[in-house]
Amino acid sequence: MRIASVAEIKSQLSSFLKASKAGPIVVTRNGRPVAVIVGVQDEDEIERLLMAYSPRLQAILEASRKQIREGDVLSHEEFWNEVKASRASKQRGRKPKAGLTSR
Repeated sequence: MRIASVAEIKSQLSSFLKASKAGPIVVTRNGRPVAVIVGVQDEDEIERLLMAYSPRLQAILEASRKQIREGDVLSHEEFWNEVKASRASKQRGRKPKAGLTSR
């Protein structure tokens, strides 16, 4: 892990971006960490990073954890019964395609 000041980053951004492939670079302002430059290999990695820092996703995950801790969960059987009911209601709402008749 490398550490660099904002001034260093501004003057040598290209070299720090290359260096980020080897590991994260901590950016400091007045000696205090303010950001991290992390090299990414592909779009999937970018998506994972963005999701990891998404306040909305974190709120959903925390609400789910709370439900689990409090025992507010569906049993295996209840889950699949709800899936079946949902699928059945969606199929009832479908219109047959032109030229096809239902049996």
